[in-house]
Amino acid sequence: MPQWIDLIDPTAVELHAALPEHVHATAMEALLAPPVHDDEPRPRLVSHGDYVLGVFLVPVAVTAEDRLYYQEIDLVATHDVPISVSKTPPGEQPFDPKPAKEACRVHDEVGMFVYHLVDQIAERFLDLVDDLDDEIDELEDRVAVESAQVVGRRLRELRQDVRGIRRTLTPTRDAIHKVVDDRVELDDAELFPREVEIAFGDAYDKLLRATEALESSRDALGGVRDYLQGKIGVDQNEVMKRLTVIAALLLVPTFIVGLYGQNFHHIPELGWAWGYWWAWAWIVATTIAQLAFFRWKKWF
Repeated sequence: MPQWIDLIDPTAVELHAALPEHVHATAMEALLAPPVHDDEPRPRLVSHGDYVLGVFLVPVAVTAEDRLYYQEIDLVATHDVPISVSKTPPGEQPFDPKPAKEACRVHDEVGMFVYHLVDQIAERFLDLVDDLDDEIDELEDRVAVESAQVVGRRLRELRQDVRGIRRTLTPTRDAIHKVVDDRVELDDAELFPREVEIAFGDAYDKLLRATEALESSRDALGGVRDYLQGKIGVDQNEVMKRLTVIAALLLVPTFIVGLYGQNFHHIPELGWAWGYWWAWAWIVATTIAQLAFFRWKKWF
């Protein structure tokens, strides 16, 4: 059974001691690069002649804090030994390949070691999408009880997370598909025999399911956005309805006051002792009538 070498944040000296003699400069650069992720590095699995270089990113959801970060796990696989390099994100934990190690059997070759690592990554993507769906369901429940500003901010965060996961998941799936199509191999030996390629097909299927589920999550976010916009529209309609009621209540009294405020000498009620109270009676009566009408229409 090959000895799996697992390094965590290694120095250049430690890497040179563990890696094959003729490692390309670009591979060393990728393995020593700090774990800072925006659009780079893109996940990939490529052959460099006598070894295969893999770079994988795994997004991790911290549901208690509503945030997402990425773990990087790099891989160098020769015909005789697999070497994994875990990089610690700032303030976070590195990727732990222990479950993949424990899944390896005594007679497994290096190619099967690589499969178990990739399969663990695929499982993590599936778990991540499940966590994302739970977050979306929770957000949908919050639309009815929280302000539009709070829900809208969280909605934008989740949409950004979905875009970031897709930028990571898609190249990961494509890299695994290259192994299934027998497009990644060593020059002088076979790293991925037929049975290993079939196993990689299972990992590819998981990544494909994760991709489809991620698209469903994006559609669900679109539904939450439409729900939020509909609620905002309903709330605005309620505000306009109340403003309309207030304007209507003031309209008739304004008409009465304007009517008796005209600058004419021969207004019938002008010389009447009860004229002032007559105008007030009309104002009160019409206001009560409007309130009763609006109440009957359930406008407030």
